[in-house]
Amino acid sequence: MLYLPLDATREQLEAFRHRMGFDQPVHIQYLRWLGRAVRGDFGTSLRYTKPVFPLILERMPATLELAIAAQIFALTLALPLGVLAAVRRNSIYDGLTMLGALVGQSMPGFWLGLMLMLIFGVILRLLPISGRAGPKHLILPAITLGTFFLARDTRLMRSGMLEVLGQDYITTARSKGLGERVIIWKHALKNALIPLATMVGMDFGALLAGTVVTETVFAWPGVGRLIFMAINQRDFPLIQAAVFLIALVFVATNLLVDLSYTYLDPRIRLGEK
Repeated sequence: MLYLPLDATREQLEAFRHRMGFDQPVHIQYLRWLGRAVRGDFGTSLRYTKPVFPLILERMPATLELAIAAQIFALTLALPLGVLAAVRRNSIYDGLTMLGALVGQSMPGFWLGLMLMLIFGVILRLLPISGRAGPKHLILPAITLGTFFLARDTRLMRSGMLEVLGQDYITTARSKGLGERVIIWKHALKNALIPLATMVGMDFGALLAGTVVTETVFAWPGVGRLIFMAINQRDFPLIQAAVFLIALVFVATNLLVDLSYTYLDPRIRLGEK
């Protein structure tokens, strides 16, 4: 009864269900929606009474901005933290880094967001806690969304680096007298990045999906908050189109990551030739 008056008659309810196609079996509804989607018609929003695709595209820049900022935040810190933890294996630094990664993966995103809002927005009054009006508004949501991926990527970078540092070609490079920095940052890092590059492609789709919680907490005007409102309002056409678009971006990102392997690992290019 979200889209009809509370005193709507049964006839009005049945007419609405027939007009929207809700009186058809689920598989028929899906096939009809799929047939229209192939032609670029994703239906009309029940709440806004407008085509859903323009509504999503209007919010997509805000979501991409947040997801990219969170990815940059995670990778910028995960790469040096993971490499140094591998180089200083079993040291105090390694233990503290892995402890921090464990805590980062354990914290719920909504709780972290609320704590950041309380500390930096309410108590210290350093950063805004809601909306999208400038670079400062992006800091807290990006940290909230990227913390889990920062922790996971740090652990993945450490394990990948440890595996590479045990390879024969690293031992050969050391026997030739190359400096440790040259060995790590020039010879070992590229191969250690391959598992991380795979996860980055998957992460971007997860970041887009994860914006639902983060955008709701920070009132960020993106697709995630639009999906949350659509779920509450039972706006099925809007939910379907938003999920479809996020899945499309996920597939495209993974394709780009697969193509990047030829740069990261020359053996793939040589194998093709």
